[in-house]
Amino acid sequence: MTTTKSSPQHEPLSILFADDEVSLQELMRIELPLLGYRVTVCPDGYTAIAALERESFDCLIVDLDMPGMNGIQVIERALTLSPSTEAIVLTGKQSLESAIAALRFGVVDYLSKPCRLSDLHSLLGRVAQRRSLKRKTASMERAERSKEPKAPQLVGASQPMKMVAKLIAKVAPTQSTVLIRGETGCGKELVARSVHEQSLRRNQPFIAINCGALPEHLIESELFGHKKGAFTGADMQRNGLFEVANGGTIFLDEIGELPLAMQAKLLRVLESGDIRRVGDNETLRVDTRVICATHRDLEAMVEGGRFREDLLFRINTFEIHVPPLRERLEDVMPLARHMYLRHRPEHSQIQTLFSEETVAALMQHPWPGNVRELANVIEHATILCEHPPILPDHLPRHFVDRRLRKEVRSGSSPAPLVSTPMSLRELEVLAVQEAVNRHNGNKPAAAEELGISLKTLYNKLNQSDPANKKAA
Repeated sequence: MTTTKSSPQHEPLSILFADDEVSLQELMRIELPLLGYRVTVCPDGYTAIAALERESFDCLIVDLDMPGMNGIQVIERALTLSPSTEAIVLTGKQSLESAIAALRFGVVDYLSKPCRLSDLHSLLGRVAQRRSLKRKTASMERAERSKEPKAPQLVGASQPMKMVAKLIAKVAPTQSTVLIRGETGCGKELVARSVHEQSLRRNQPFIAINCGALPEHLIESELFGHKKGAFTGADMQRNGLFEVANGGTIFLDEIGELPLAMQAKLLRVLESGDIRRVGDNETLRVDTRVICATHRDLEAMVEGGRFREDLLFRINTFEIHVPPLRERLEDVMPLARHMYLRHRPEHSQIQTLFSEETVAALMQHPWPGNVRELANVIEHATILCEHPPILPDHLPRHFVDRRLRKEVRSGSSPAPLVSTPMSLRELEVLAVQEAVNRHNGNKPAAAEELGISLKTLYNKLNQSDPANKKAA
């Protein structure tokens, strides 16, 4: 039997060969590498399955008539472990019907024994061509996805956000599980996306799921999938999100909402990398990075018996705390500008998108809803404002009312505020006066706290008391 060495491939086809004939094993171990292939040779089906559990292969060549675990059983298990692997069967003439029947199990072709090495080489060439075509198609799809609008980016130059960005850059290239903590609406999903986009998995799927938004009886099926007939209504097999995210990242938002029973199953997946569809006895190996997020105090939940301590230890390999917006007020206006331009990119060259009065109003707000609340306020204002700058009248009414109610509750506003409605301008003047009082008359310090210029502060004071103009 003569062989001709093929031209070297840039990415050699990886082949798993399983046959109980020692002479054939040696032949493939010697000849296939000479043809430019990377080969792993196994003496039986059990050894082949063990190899598939350790790594994936482009092609499986298996003898149908092996003792113990026959070729069909190996193929069924192999296609469960690695659906993208293409299978070729070797068979004697007496088992030709079995070889043809094997096509129903996803076998791409078969060869009768004794087979010529040139025939096998030709068949493997077609497998390599199909693999190359699939990769080109996947590359084109990724290129198309890259033209789509990018996911919202982290915005902010405050010291707390610089620390968040530094932590993201540290952990992103690793495979570590990440726990993101922070109040509702502070941008935890954006942090998770940033970790994914800076990782080696950036071209693979990013799947986000809110654990608190799923009915308890559907969570397991959603995460791990189900087999056909597993329960009423399961009329077809369904892949779970861990399987869909294989090779990429799954983001489990509000991890504290998971029921205890599901916490135990999630822990098993994190420790072993194996998932099991509902109603299925077989396990699947997945390579999925997990990022979790919560606004809850998980330590207190552990003490209360509502969260597993071992799961907390497992997901808290690396922690990132996202500060609330009220603790990084210097990010409010950069965020507001970024959000405005997402809706009106044609105004990107305009420097003054917000009036000074609007800036003062936004900087004085406590932002209980964090970045999500700011996004809603800016979107509302963008709809009302046909052309910049955005004025206080463009802000949502509930936003103004909330600020008014806060002043009333704090008792810091003058008595007429309770009984007499105040305009936005009067509220802004009141905020400036209070800031000056807090700083014992130090106007530059008050202006810095409010995020406005000293000139604007004097203008506001002049509106309340013309005598200030002479003092200025």
